[in-house]
Amino acid sequence: MSDFYRSAMLAFTMISGGLSLAQRYFLDCVEPIIIQHFPGLRFAAALIGDGSEVLGFDTDQSTDHDWGPRLQLFLSSEDFGGAALELMATLDRELPETFGGWPVRFGDHDRPAREAIAAGACGSDHGVELFTVAAWARLHLALGDVEGMSTADWLAIPEQSLLAATAGAVFRDDPGELTAFRARLAAYPDDLWQYKLASQWWRIGEEQAFVGRAGDVGDDLGSRIIAARLARDVMHLVFLIERRYAPYAKWLGSAFQALGSAPQFADALARVLGADDWRAREAAPADCYRLAGVLQIAHGTPGAIAPRIGPYHDRPYSVVNADEIASALRAAIIDPSLRDLPLVGGVDQIADNVAILAHPGHARSMMRGLRANSPSPAPPGEGRGPGRRSRSESKTPKL
Repeated sequence: MSDFYRSAMLAFTMISGGLSLAQRYFLDCVEPIIIQHFPGLRFAAALIGDGSEVLGFDTDQSTDHDWGPRLQLFLSSEDFGGAALELMATLDRELPETFGGWPVRFGDHDRPAREAIAAGACGSDHGVELFTVAAWARLHLALGDVEGMSTADWLAIPEQSLLAATAGAVFRDDPGELTAFRARLAAYPDDLWQYKLASQWWRIGEEQAFVGRAGDVGDDLGSRIIAARLARDVMHLVFLIERRYAPYAKWLGSAFQALGSAPQFADALARVLGADDWRAREAAPADCYRLAGVLQIAHGTPGAIAPRIGPYHDRPYSVVNADEIASALRAAIIDPSLRDLPLVGGVDQIADNVAILAHPGHARSMMRGLRANSPSPAPPGEGRGPGRRSRSESKTPKL
C-alpha cells in the first residue's frame, strides 16, 4: 500500500483512540506481513465486538486491562481451514514486540484458543484473531445463520451486542462478506423495530403511576428508584425512535447524549433524577413521555398517535396514554405473527442481568424458554400486571 493511500485512509476514517491504534497496526504491521507471505489471499480486517474503543468511548483508564494493538482478520470458509494456522504462525513469528508504545503480546480472556481452528476461530498470545464471519457471529451473537435471521434471532440478541457488531471499523474487506453481514445487522427490520417500540411504551405503562403512588404513601426512596427506572426506559425509547442501538449501562448516558434529540430531554431527565418532591418528580417523567410521543410522530413512525398526559383513572397521578400509543404502534405491524406476540419485546427489554446480556447463548436460551411458556397474547389495551388495575380497565388517562 502506498504512503499516500495509507494517509488518505487514516484521514478518511477519522477515528481515534484504540480504534486508531488498531487501524495503524493493521496498515503498518499486519497487512504488509500478509501481502508478503500470502500474496493473493483475500481477507477482511476490522476491529468490532467487545471493548470500549469499538464504541469510541475509551479513555486512558481503558488501558488498565486487555489493552494493546488488536484486530480481527476474517477469511472465507473455503480459505480458513487451509490458511489459518499457517497465517497465525507467520504472525506469531513476524509481528514486532511493541507497536505505538504498547506491547503486542498481552492477555485477553475473550481471545479464542488456537485449538478452536475447526470451529472457524484461532487466537494466539497477541491481539490478532482469525475468524470466519459465521464463526464470529456464532461466538458473539449465538447466531447460526448469518443470512436468514428469524424474528426469534433478532429478539434474542441484546442491542448492546448488535451495536458491538456494527460499530468499530472495517479496514479492508476483499470478499465483502463482513461488510454485508454488518449491513444486515445495521438496523432492525421495520416490523421488528415497530414491535420493540410498542413493547417499550407498554413497559413504561406498567410502572409510570408508581412514582406518585409510592411518594403519596411517604416512600420517597421507592418513588426515586421507580423514577430512575423510568428515566432509563425513556432513554431506551429514544434510542428506538432514532433507530439506534443502545449500549450497555456503562456507556448508556454517553451514547444517549450523542443522539440528535438528546438535548430536548436533558432538562426533563435531570428533573426526574433531581426532584425532591414526589409531585414534581412525577411531572418530569410525564414531560419525557410527551416529548417522546411528539418525537415519534416527527420521525414518521407508522401508527404514532399524539401523547396525552392526565390522571391515572380516579387517582391523582400523572400518566401518559401508554396503552393507546403501544396499541396503535402494534396495529401498524404488517407481519401478523409478530403483531400477535405479547408486548414484552426483545431480551434486553425483559432482563438486564449481565449474565444474560453479556452471554449470547444465555440470552437465546432465556428467550427460547419464554416463548415455550408464553401465554396467549392479550388483546391490545388489556392484561394484568403492575400498573393495570383490572383486565377491563385501560391505563389511558382520563382528560
